[in-house]
Amino acid sequence: MTRPLLFLDVDGPLIPIGGGGRTYQAVASSNPLLARVDPALGPRLLTPGCDLVWATTWMEEANECVAPLLGLPALPVLNWPDSPDDEHDARMGLHWKTRRIVEAAAESPFIWVDDEITDIDRTWVARHHRGRALLHAVTPAVGLTMDDIDTIAAWLRATD
Repeated sequence: MTRPLLFLDVDGPLIPIGGGGRTYQAVASSNPLLARVDPALGPRLLTPGCDLVWATTWMEEANECVAPLLGLPALPVLNWPDSPDDEHDARMGLHWKTRRIVEAAAESPFIWVDDEITDIDRTWVARHHRGRALLHAVTPAVGLTMDDIDTIAAWLRATD
């Protein structure tokens, strides 16, 4: 069996947006929001038993700016080509990432961590993905927490 994939967004999950936004470290970067990245998340993200994939508009910049702050190696990056279904997906309320994540996962089990996941996305994935899937929404003002990672780890244990 192939290892599950964990598709990870940056803005919202790793860089909390809105709210007060706790800072963890001084960052030598032109983007002051990077100081909101909690370095303690990196080791925990590596432990659940899945393969991490960036699913963010940061694209390769996530490897250059975010991965080092988390102590992560360079990760594969999901590309976002234009799709002929984008307009239709938007009209029905489907997140623009959903279809591409399901395509990239093929039939492998996957987790998608994002702050914009809705029940429309969950329903669409249930109808179009043959493998197990966990669409885990985080609160953007809080970001990914250790409790979220525990939820992901529990789902992965149940997948074994």
